[in-house]
Parts: sequence; structure tokens; C-alpha cells
Amino acid sequence: MSDIPQILPVDDADQQGFLIKPEFKPKSIRSFVIRAGRITEGQKKAFDECWPRIGLSLFAGAINPSLVFSREAPLVLEIGFGMGDSLLAMARNESDKNFIGIEVHPPGVGRLMNLAIQAELSNLRVYMADAMDVLEDCIPNESIDRLQLYFPDPWHKKKHHKRRILQAEFVQKLRPKLKTGGIFHMATDWQPYAEHMLDVMDSAPGFRNTQQTSGYAPRPDYRPVTKFEKRGERLGHGVWDLLFQKIN
Repeated sequence: MSDIPQILPVDDADQQGFLIKPEFKPKSIRSFVIRAGRITEGQKKAFDECWPRIGLSLFAGAINPSLVFSREAPLVLEIGFGMGDSLLAMARNESDKNFIGIEVHPPGVGRLMNLAIQAELSNLRVYMADAMDVLEDCIPNESIDRLQLYFPDPWHKKKHHKRRILQAEFVQKLRPKLKTGGIFHMATDWQPYAEHMLDVMDSAPGFRNTQQTSGYAPRPDYRPVTKFEKRGERLGHGVWDLLFQKIN
């Protein structure tokens, strides 16, 4: 399960180093732009040393979380953890839970792995792969207690809305992965996307909004406030949290 993602040498007049690519299966529409990240010799070494301990491969197929983590514990899965600060904080603060993060961009994956190793965390694993592929091929049904989708790309232009990860089809593909009673927690700082999320989830079979009045939820204590979010608050930007529970 710990095969290192494809790392290719680069040697040209402008830059020497390595290219590292996320794992994915071919598909026509994606919720992210695929770009191979250039990494240095030192960063490659970090992948070489950290990945066997923390990394999970899409192509290794279905996992058994209790074997991966060598214990039985509630499972939290986060899609698109960025540079990993909030996921790292949650893994530290909720040591009674197991965490799996999925991210396609190598710098964030490498940084999170390094920090997790330094913090001696044993309850965190990562995929550097397409989230939908991981959900389809690797995550067992009825295994996730909390699924997190924080600040996904809102794809502002109308012609790009089809690339938004939060779509009705996506929700129904992830629903079997959540335990009955499990929580799907979304957050965004773009109000039109928050409204889109609420519309999609209000129409999604098998879910109920935990908030019966405004539709949006106060930020739960377990979700750390990121530097990006603090900057937005200083500029007067809002943040919207949505918590939906799987009921069947």
C-alpha cells in the first residue's frame, strides 16, 4: 500500500530536480487542475522517507482501516487538505480518531507528511490521488464517521461550475462510504458556492441538515481556523459551514 507515487527526473537548462505526479484514473471532467509539482532533491528524500510510513496508494486497492492504523477507532476522511495545517491540528487534537487525507498537489502532501513525522503522529495517513478514485476503489462502505470537504475550489465562472466537486452525483457516490449517523462537513468562504452546497445537499436522498433554521452551522470546535480564513475575516469575508448527517 505504500508504493511511492511516480517521481521522474528533470534535467534541463532552467531547472534540475524531480517531477512528482498524483495518482488518478482517466476521466473527462475533474474538480482540480492536474499539475506535476517540481520538487528538489531534499523534498524527494522526504517523500522517500515519509511515504512508506504515511502514504497510501490508490492502486493498492481497498483498505481495511483497522489494519492500516493497527487499531479500531472512528475514521475521519478529508478531501483536499491543501498544505495540511488544519488536518495536522485535528489529528493532534483528536488522538482518539484515525485520519485519512486526500490531496493532489505534491507540496502540501510532502509538507504534511514531514510535519506528521516530526510530531510522531500515528493516526494520520495520506493519499496523493484523485478523491473520487480513492472513494470508489479504496474506502470501504460504512467506514467513515466524518467526511470533511473544506474550502474546495468554487470554480467561479459559470462555464466551470460543472467542475465543482460538490455535485449530486458525487454526494450519492460518497454516501455509502459514510456510516449511518456519520457527518458530512463542508465549509466555504464563497457565498454563491455555499448556496450551491446547500441546494445540492437539501435535495440529496439519505441526508438531513443538522441545522433546522438557517441551514448553515456554527463552526464546530474541531475545525481549526486557518491562516487563510483569519485573513479573510480581517477583510470582511464570510465563512459558511454545513453539516449534514447520513440517515440511511
